[in-house]
Amino acid sequence: MTTPIGPVVLFDDDYYMYVLQDHASAEAWWEMPDEYACGFDALARPLRMTGEPHQVTLELRGDEPAEADLRRLVADHYQRFLQGQTPPRASDLSEFIAGLPVEGS
Repeated sequence: MTTPIGPVVLFDDDYYMYVLQDHASAEAWWEMPDEYACGFDALARPLRMTGEPHQVTLELRGDEPAEADLRRLVADHYQRFLQGQTPPRASDLSEFIAGLPVEGS
C-alpha cells in the first residue's frame, strides 16, 4: 500500500476535525490512538490509525476514495463546531481540501 498523501483530515472521537500537513506531522502530533475516529488523505482515501500513546501510525485502509463521507463529516464539523462559518464549496476535491484550515497555520 502507498503512503497517505497530505494534507490529512482526521476526526477525533467527538468528530472534531483536524487538518494536518502530511501523515508524518499527523503521526508526530496525534497522541492517543483511542481518541481517533476516522481520517482521510488528500485523495479522500480512508485512513487507519494504529500504535500506542504518543507513537501512532497512519496508513491507508484501501485505495478507494470516500469523498462523499469526507465531505459529509467536514460539513457536520462546521455545523457542530464552527457555527456561522461554511465549509469550502469547491466541487474539485483538491480545492476543497486546500480550503480547509490546517493546524498550526
